[in-house]
Amino acid sequence: MEPIKVDFTGKDGNGKGSGKDAYLTPKNSAKKLIISIVGTLIGAFAAYYFMLPPLNFKSVDTYIYFGIVAFIFVALTFVTSSAFTRPEYVPFVKKRSIVPMIFVGILVAVVVIGGIISSAFFRAKSYSRIITVDDSKTFVDDISEVDFSSVPVLDTDAATVLANRTLGDLAEIGKVSQFELSTEFTQINYKNNPVKVTTLAYGDVFKWLKNTGTGLPGYVVVNMVTQKAELVTLPEGEYIRYSPNEHFSKYLMRHVRFSYPTYIFDQPRFEIDESGRPFWLCPVLDKTIGLFGGTDVKGVVIVDAITGDMVEYSVDEVRESKELQWIDGIYSDDLLVEQFDYYGKYQNGFINSIIGQSGVKLTTEGTNYIAKDDDVFTYTGVTSAGNDQAIIGFVLINMRTKEANFYSISGAKEMSAMSSAQGDVQDYAYKATFPILLNVSGQPTYFMSLKDADNLVKRYAMVNVQNYQVAVTGATIAECTRIYAEKLEQNNIKVDVDLDQLENIGNENQNNEAEIFTVSGEVTDIRTAVIDGNSVYFIELDGSGIYYSIKASQQEMVVILNEGDTITVSYKEAEGEIISASSIEEAAETPDEPATEENTEEAENEDAEVTE
Repeated sequence: MEPIKVDFTGKDGNGKGSGKDAYLTPKNSAKKLIISIVGTLIGAFAAYYFMLPPLNFKSVDTYIYFGIVAFIFVALTFVTSSAFTRPEYVPFVKKRSIVPMIFVGILVAVVVIGGIISSAFFRAKSYSRIITVDDSKTFVDDISEVDFSSVPVLDTDAATVLANRTLGDLAEIGKVSQFELSTEFTQINYKNNPVKVTTLAYGDVFKWLKNTGTGLPGYVVVNMVTQKAELVTLPEGEYIRYSPNEHFSKYLMRHVRFSYPTYIFDQPRFEIDESGRPFWLCPVLDKTIGLFGGTDVKGVVIVDAITGDMVEYSVDEVRESKELQWIDGIYSDDLLVEQFDYYGKYQNGFINSIIGQSGVKLTTEGTNYIAKDDDVFTYTGVTSAGNDQAIIGFVLINMRTKEANFYSISGAKEMSAMSSAQGDVQDYAYKATFPILLNVSGQPTYFMSLKDADNLVKRYAMVNVQNYQVAVTGATIAECTRIYAEKLEQNNIKVDVDLDQLENIGNENQNNEAEIFTVSGEVTDIRTAVIDGNSVYFIELDGSGIYYSIKASQQEMVVILNEGDTITVSYKEAEGEIISASSIEEAAETPDEPATEENTEEAENEDAEVTE
């Protein structure tokens, strides 16, 4: 018997097309269609739950999300029709996929066209006006002379080192080894002091399972001036229950998204009010140019980190309300720098930003923070388009109100100043923090801390913005300022600073942050290693098995130590088999024996003999 031949080409016996493509339909296709739709709905919910996209057509994430949903439907149709094992059903799957694929094509077209009409090529003027910059003020008149008692001396890395030391205090509440620090620090003004704050985080998923029932017990505050870190535990019965470190319903952005499904949010920002209560600030973004361009902040959702209660405020309310004065930032420094770059690049149109570049100015790499009028300002230098070595000024932008001031001053870029400061202590291989801009007797001055390989502050540096050859370092702020003043006076610039007032500023923490211990003994073993280009000596005393480490660049005398020498090692409280030493000295000579009755009589007899 000959096999039955089936023609699926859709042509009649004369070879003419019927106008319709023929294909095999799987059995129970209607039932399988329902299964595909239900599965797509489940997949859409799962994707939404984990992706948390805003249902807002000004967000590209929205288009990606709906594209994924369409893909889920096509994939389920392929699976339910058994097209993997029955290729003859592939035409059926293609037929079912036409509508979702058209939908995806529309999404792609909207994104492409929306991106084009939102681009700076067509909307350069709009981009240049997204931020208003006041360039009429002068540095000397607008920036108060420095108060060294409020100058931050730490950066985030150094603050992290100090903050980690506070985790031992968790033992007091029976939570030792359960938590670590969040990597996200926020700089705020707290009780008129510049501080960095961060929450605790769960050590791992098992510690999360053990502790999520209550939550995180507190947060850490690092004073940027005194270098003192404090673990703040919440009152009994209160915990941080909503944070980016949680999962499921307590995960911060999921908690906020389900209440505000259409809002586009920036990264949440952790802050505390003046009473020390923790909050999350979730800035609400808007696209102000075309469909996707001109990102700006239009408000903020404030989340109580303990209860999860949420309140929404507009930008104007945050700017004007005295009750919200404790908020220090709803604009990220990245967004503010981006907006200023738009202002600097596109004042004279898009073409000019590429060809000719008349009047084009851009921010330099890196930012820092300055406290001014109880607000936090982000700071960065500004350079011309063709000059990589010098600044033409700098900009301060209020992170709460977006007030922006540009000050026209020519001088060294921040990176050049950092290199100059590091060159002054190159033997120690210290690294400079990103500069803070100060007004020292009318002189724009870069101020930096110099850190060792452990991110501990060892010295301070000042570099004159307009003449970066005037670069000095000192062990304390007072010493650094005195040397800086002397060097400026050598350049016929009078500096009026009360040095007596500075004596204890900047080195308070070095004296108080930890008790100094000493141990004396005989050197029984010496080992050396080169770490990060530094010769490090490891010294054992009295065969104890504990080694005290110190760099040769930190104390040169260690290179001539020998086994059998008696030394005194100073160190801060520490545990382990290797302890970092603060200093090493030759042990003091054995003191004279205390007077006893026996040796007193011997001395008297000797005196009598001498008299005779």
